[in-house]
Parts: sequence; C-alpha cells; structure tokens
Amino acid sequence: MSMPNIAAQTLQRQILSGTYKTGQMLPGQRDLAESLGISRASLREALSMLEALGFIRSMPGKGTLVTSGRKVSIKGNAANTAPPPSSAELQATFQLRYVFEPAAAALAARVVNSHSTPRLWDVQARFEDALKTVDLVSASQADLEFHQLIGELSGNPGLLQVTHDFANRISHSLRLPFADHARIWEPAEEHRVIAAAISAGDADGARTAMQTHLLHTAARAGISFLLP
Repeated sequence: MSMPNIAAQTLQRQILSGTYKTGQMLPGQRDLAESLGISRASLREALSMLEALGFIRSMPGKGTLVTSGRKVSIKGNAANTAPPPSSAELQATFQLRYVFEPAAAALAARVVNSHSTPRLWDVQARFEDALKTVDLVSASQADLEFHQLIGELSGNPGLLQVTHDFANRISHSLRLPFADHARIWEPAEEHRVIAAAISAGDADGARTAMQTHLLHTAARAGISFLLP
C-alpha cells in the first residue's frame, strides 16, 4: 500500500473513532503531515482520497472540515488538495469505462477457468470485508483491483493496459459514490452479479451486469453521460 493510502487509512480511522469529529477542522497541513510522518505531497493525495470518499471537505481560506456521513458535492473547490476532475472529465471517464469494461467482462466469461474464478471472488471478499468496517480506503482499492482483474482475465493485454493507464481517473470515479455512506454496499452487490456471470461463463450476462453497474455507479456519483 502506498504512503498516501496508508495516511488516508490512518485519518479515516481517526475520523471514525471520533478523534476528529464531524464539523471539526483538521489540523493544518504542516502539523498533520508531521504527525503522520509523511510529506505534504503525500498528505495532499491522502486528503484528496478522503474528500472523494466523503470524509472531509476543503474550505477555501479556512482549512479542511470533517464531513463524515454527509454527501459531498463533486463540484466542491478543494483549496488544499489537488483539484478534482471536472464534471466533463468524469463524464468522459465513465463513457470510456462503458466502452471497454463490459467487453472485458464478456471476454473474461468466455475464457474463465478454475484458476481465475477464485481470484475474482477473493478480491470481492476483501472488498466486502472492508465495507463491514467502513474502511472505505481499502474498499475503494479492492474495487479498483476487481475492475483491473477483469481486464486481466479478459486475456486481452490491451484491455488490461487501459485499466492501468487510466487507473487514477478510474480510482476517482470509483471513490465518488462512497461519499454517500448510506449506499456503500450497492457496488458490492453489483460486483457479485458480475462475478457470478463471469464464473458461470455467461458472456452476455457479464456484459449486461457490467453495463448496469457502470450506469448505477455514475448515477450514485451524480454523473450522467452519453451512451456510445
């Protein structure tokens, strides 16, 4: 796990445990970075993750507010973190994902074997275990791994390469729906349908399940996009 992920996970635990309460401002970046033993660059990346997940919100000229449990607008201005993707960029990301991920899922179902199925369900299990403890940092990482693994299981190196080339954009698009903490289990339930179709060798079912998942994920993030 990268340093920003570790820092995000640490801050997430502190928020969930009440060390930093909803409505409270986090310490300044310099103090926070020193307390976590990381660089300010790593801290900014960690804060960007937590903002997308709905744990915090940057307040221009004020600092970083703990907002755990409140849905965060994707249009918010992150004054102290890297600027989030614009709505147009997110629409483009979901549109791109809608083009290649259903195809990858269908191909994975066509070439499924006794070695690939356990790997898929193992990632799904880690995803669900993280959700049980509201560890959304680990959940979003497992979510990304699930989608990247399907790219690998498709047997097409190009599809796998796309998932890695666009990993940052895909990661952000995956985190946004988790900002609504009341609906965090919905992606896992949709993943189960995808995994079941791939495991059964049902290419059409896998393609449809992935398309449905992507449409629902975008909707949970407040994003609509033109279907190809």
